[in-house]
Amino acid sequence: MATEACRTKTYDTDAIATHRHASDKLYRVKDLAFEAAARRLRDGIATTEYDIQQLMAGWFRDEGLISDADPNVSAGENSGNPHYLPTATAHRPIRAEEVLLLDLWGKLDRPGAVFADITWMGYTGRTVPERFANAFGAIRDARDAGIGLVQEAIRAGRDLRGWEVDRAASSVLHAAGYGDRILHRTGHSLGESVHGNGVNMDDYETHDDRRLLPGTGFTIEPGVYFDDFGVRTEINMIVSPHDAAVTGPLQTEVLALM
Repeated sequence: MATEACRTKTYDTDAIATHRHASDKLYRVKDLAFEAAARRLRDGIATTEYDIQQLMAGWFRDEGLISDADPNVSAGENSGNPHYLPTATAHRPIRAEEVLLLDLWGKLDRPGAVFADITWMGYTGRTVPERFANAFGAIRDARDAGIGLVQEAIRAGRDLRGWEVDRAASSVLHAAGYGDRILHRTGHSLGESVHGNGVNMDDYETHDDRRLLPGTGFTIEPGVYFDDFGVRTEINMIVSPHDAAVTGPLQTEVLALM
């Protein structure tokens, strides 16, 4: 087990504080982005994924956040591609009555800072259609199953492996009938790079048998994806010696933006 700990970098209280500060800033940028998209739609101002992405990049600079890439803004069918990222030459308009996914990750601009990484879902209309709401309900429950397992195990002093967290979340999606719509693992390690060198919540791409260690952080981000839309919820957790905490608000339903 000592070798395992040596391979996984752990972080002290000061480093974890940088993660929490970055998380707070990401949530502010997320709120501004949803507000900007909704305002432009209400005012009849044509806007695109790239427009909102670039606004977010500016707010990153205002907040003192740095990242390895601009945030992801995915509308409509693009939200069904978990690897999509708008660019200046490849993007689409944001229209009324469609899903809008925001995925943003960043850290403070200082040595040793630890990333935060979140995803939230909006709907550019007044009432979220049942199909979207049901899919989001499933990923929310999958996320909460993962969170519950982590907290139960850490509080009980039981060793917990990354693959177990993935399986706890994905089993909820399978039971809800979305098993064939899972396209990625449940989560990844967080560190000084957005994908850290620690435990991934993964029984999909690999079978990560490493233990969750105190002083480490990771995402829980289940999603389901279709040809015309996708939904994902992403939160961050930090493990301490006797507990594990979610470092930001939990989205409970798709936000109706109008």
